[in-house]
Amino acid sequence: MPYLTKQFKFCAAHKYWNNKWDKDKNYQVFGDDIKVHGHNYLLDVTITGEINPESGFIVDIQDIKSIVFENVINILDHSQIEKDIGWFEGKQPSTENLVLFIWEQISSKIEKPAKLYKIKLRETPTIFTEYFGPDINGN
Repeated sequence: MPYLTKQFKFCAAHKYWNNKWDKDKNYQVFGDDIKVHGHNYLLDVTITGEINPESGFIVDIQDIKSIVFENVINILDHSQIEKDIGWFEGKQPSTENLVLFIWEQISSKIEKPAKLYKIKLRETPTIFTEYFGPDINGN
């Protein structure tokens, strides 16, 4: 089955902090990232499905662009993630949590028979997280 990937960009800030820990413990675990800092994120959204014999496409790429802009980019871009987005209350604004958030935001909005296959979020040139959706147990 073919896979189609569309890349998006957004800029956002965050900081890591655990309220259950004192400043020393937070610094020990998170280092300088306890201070607000930003990233220029690259988001890859990969869709899979059968090719429509009439259009030759898995999905209309304009539909994917609209879904991602409305439900992800317009929310995350120029935000301070842990402060501005309620989903992150009680969660660290890590790329690991961001891919879960993004999946939840868009997976149900992609029209069948196409489906969301993978989210890849690059935080820096050397750090990225990939997510293939919940497993059969819903995790």
